[in-house]
Amino acid sequence: MAVHVLHHGWCFDGAASSALFAAFWRQRHGADQALRYIPKDHRPGDPYDPDDFAGADPAVGLDFRYSQHPAMTWYFDHHASAFQLAGDRAHFEADRSGQKFHDGAAASCAGFIVRTVRDRFGCDLSAHAELIGWAERIDAADFPSPEMPVLLAEPALQLASFVESNHDMDQVAGFIDDLRTRPLAEHAAADYVQRIVAPRRAQNQDDLALIAGRAQVRDGVLTFDVLDQPGRAYNKFIPYYHHPRVRYVVALIRGSDRRIKLTAGYNPWLPRGAREHSMAALLEPHGGGGHPYVGGCSFDADQEERALAVQRSLVDVLRGGRPT
Repeated sequence: MAVHVLHHGWCFDGAASSALFAAFWRQRHGADQALRYIPKDHRPGDPYDPDDFAGADPAVGLDFRYSQHPAMTWYFDHHASAFQLAGDRAHFEADRSGQKFHDGAAASCAGFIVRTVRDRFGCDLSAHAELIGWAERIDAADFPSPEMPVLLAEPALQLASFVESNHDMDQVAGFIDDLRTRPLAEHAAADYVQRIVAPRRAQNQDDLALIAGRAQVRDGVLTFDVLDQPGRAYNKFIPYYHHPRVRYVVALIRGSDRRIKLTAGYNPWLPRGAREHSMAALLEPHGGGGHPYVGGCSFDADQEERALAVQRSLVDVLRGGRPT
């Protein structure tokens, strides 16, 4: 049976966390046991499916919400919204296996895994320093300016763009294994990566103009929706590229499956201590979550009115008014 690696899907930190956990697992157990990588997305209620745990030996939760399922015997996460269902936190705190870890202050789950397995199990993952460093930078949005994550010149950012845009589940395992075994520049140059990234970088130019025309800014909050556009990943840093001093961004897009995705974020180039609201706390009531600085939730494809109403409510809170 395979180890089921349930990780935050369409997220570079989730993919990097999976690669680093695989490196840790192989140091401890060798390469005989297969690892099955299963990306997960936020949704109201329990985000896990029965198949996620069927035949798991064991199941591992990475960079995503907690589960009380008995098969999930390993867990690493750094999201403020990790424990959402009744009993989740108590179940986690009662665990005595020494295999479940959470730190809401960690910059990335990937870095948290590396430090934890070093301190708790004596496992050295420093051979993956390049991947670790970029996972920390990308998840913390620790960029010198919005140009870097928008222009996508660096190999690691191209790999992050691949993760966000790829919906071919047959490529997930190979991509994660390549993160573990190949230098980032070599990996980013791979044909299967560039088949997605090259048109994505070209699409960025059109998206720059599209979002510039849709963005509305008032009282330090930028909003836009592109629900009438084809479903695809959008570069979440484009609003800050156009409006570098805006405080918050609340956006509505459609994924490739036509589901509606709402994202809310605090400008990472403003002082971190000046943030008034936790994005995770604002989005948890809508079945989403994330971090104090950025979060998201999703809606069914036909729930456009509900998604727009939630967006209006969040914007009203962030502008200092009362939620509608």
